[in-house]
Amino acid sequence: MPGTSLIRGDSSVLCPNVACSDLDGFVPAIGVTMMLLLLCLPVFAQSPGASQPGDPRNIKNGLAIPDEGYSDQPYVVITKDGGWLCVMTTGSGVEGEGGQHIIAVISRDKGRTWSAPIDIEPATGFEASWVVPFKAPSGRVYAFYTYNKANIREVPNAAGVSKRVDTLGVYAFRFSDDSGRTWSKERYQIPMHVTAADRDNNFGGETLFFWGVSKPIIHKGAVYWGWNRVTRWGVPGTLVRSQGHFMRGENLLTEKDPAKLRWKILPESDEGLRAPKGPIAEEINLVSMSDGSLYATYRTIDGYLCHTYSRDDGRTWTAPAYATFANGRPIKHPRAYAPVWKVSNGKYLLWFHNHGGEQVHTDEWGKGSYYQSRNPVWISGGVERNGRIEWSEPEILLYDDDPKVRMSYPDLIEDGGHYYITETQKSIARTHELDASLLESMWRQAERKDLATRGLVLHLRDKETRVNTSFEMPRLPALHSGGGFTIETWLKMKELSPGQVIFDSRDATGKGIALTVSDRFTLRLTLSGEQRTSTWDSDPGTYPGSLKVNTWQHVAVIVDGGPKLITFVVDGVLNDGGAARQYGWGRFDAMLQEVNGQRQITLAPRLWGEVGALRIYERPLRVTEVIGNFRHDSTKIKPGRRS
Repeated sequence: MPGTSLIRGDSSVLCPNVACSDLDGFVPAIGVTMMLLLLCLPVFAQSPGASQPGDPRNIKNGLAIPDEGYSDQPYVVITKDGGWLCVMTTGSGVEGEGGQHIIAVISRDKGRTWSAPIDIEPATGFEASWVVPFKAPSGRVYAFYTYNKANIREVPNAAGVSKRVDTLGVYAFRFSDDSGRTWSKERYQIPMHVTAADRDNNFGGETLFFWGVSKPIIHKGAVYWGWNRVTRWGVPGTLVRSQGHFMRGENLLTEKDPAKLRWKILPESDEGLRAPKGPIAEEINLVSMSDGSLYATYRTIDGYLCHTYSRDDGRTWTAPAYATFANGRPIKHPRAYAPVWKVSNGKYLLWFHNHGGEQVHTDEWGKGSYYQSRNPVWISGGVERNGRIEWSEPEILLYDDDPKVRMSYPDLIEDGGHYYITETQKSIARTHELDASLLESMWRQAERKDLATRGLVLHLRDKETRVNTSFEMPRLPALHSGGGFTIETWLKMKELSPGQVIFDSRDATGKGIALTVSDRFTLRLTLSGEQRTSTWDSDPGTYPGSLKVNTWQHVAVIVDGGPKLITFVVDGVLNDGGAARQYGWGRFDAMLQEVNGQRQITLAPRLWGEVGALRIYERPLRVTEVIGNFRHDSTKIKPGRRS
């Protein structure tokens, strides 16, 4: 989407000693369209990752969707004949170049093969971009998009003149009555009134700047979707002011004559939705709640995801506020799309990137790098409680082995009791089937109290965890091949001075694992292999999720050899960096193989405190499993005794 290139190799990385940069997506795209003639319908045969075994979270194990080189917003509707119709913005160049247009592709086998691209708007026409689909009850499919109707070729801005003309023009649509095979010959236009934000744009309101990424939803007999006006183009980040709006198709569900369709722009004011702090409020999307409310999320450059509720069908909205997890902690998020979806069971899912915070306002971030780091993708499960959506602690959903690769602009598909997701790196789009058990576990996270036993290879209880007790360290899987492990303990620290050791399995060569207290009043995990060492700390500070003294705390450290991440979970709270740092998870060296050291080691040889329990799993636990363990121990064990 505008200003948010996802091309392989152009983004910043959340790991040490890697520079951060992003410039509007003008990086050569590498995708090409592949076609195979089958009967009368050209079919795209899958190859990238289609038969590769391995971690389903790795995007390379997904199934590719055909494009023309550049691919954006691969959104899917299930048509009346049961097929998947995917629409996207594409082109032979890169984002924003001439020839950018919109296409459709069709799959009869849930994304394994696809038809050749079908033009909704041709590459030879004016720019057509940011298409979103909607299927009406009749089976008609609408495609709504931004269209450069006046063929404007350049835009004056604070930095001079921009040649990018794909976020201006009119809100247009075409429709298909044959499940996407052909599209209406006529292009229709949605009327849009001029607001104060438009009058302040680079053309004084004579041309409208806008785009939308929100897939339309049905709410109380009408169709809604989010979009945003661009008030000003310039620097930093190209789009320097924006605000959010909603389109309501009042009779779109029943009226088939395009000339008789009625439209309304919300909210009912001259101003759209804003961010609590910064000038950016964009890529609005929404869901309809069971109590009749609307709930919307949108990206900012404040370092956090924004959300808002409407109790009157979109006419007015609650004051801009940062979305929070169920425990009240704000959800960190960069300038990236963060869609919310409602699924058929009435629960919700939130895609986001789990980093940001106040650190986005430092000089490093201020140099146009608000779009950085969309790898890995995290997901949270939402449930309605008391008229609001409460979000679970998140889990990793997708990743790429290369930290520089980013994925965004996803769509969620439910089909036959299965969940699928699309995503794009803007050079290749893919579909992925999701693990339904992961989603279900997040929706039930608030009630989970059971102890995870699968993969449990060490469990020290009671007297076995006294200081200076000897125990045998289990052999743990190699990390470079996707293995991982989890270390979990109960601690009661008398003080947090550095150099204290919970355990240290490193041998004479330095190979092994150590869990120690750092000089930042945190716990530090050290992983050492042959000539490779990686470390990561728990969050510093005094907020929930950080270490305390003179109180029992449950601490788990998860080492996941898929995305190569180390994460800490303290008292059921996933570390996110808090106020002290941009993110709470860290990458370890991808070349680190196995980290097994001494077998016979001593528990807490240097510790001013107590160890109440120690568990080691030969797999990375889900965050939800760690939370279940924490609650299991808290409710089953008497205070001061952890087993």
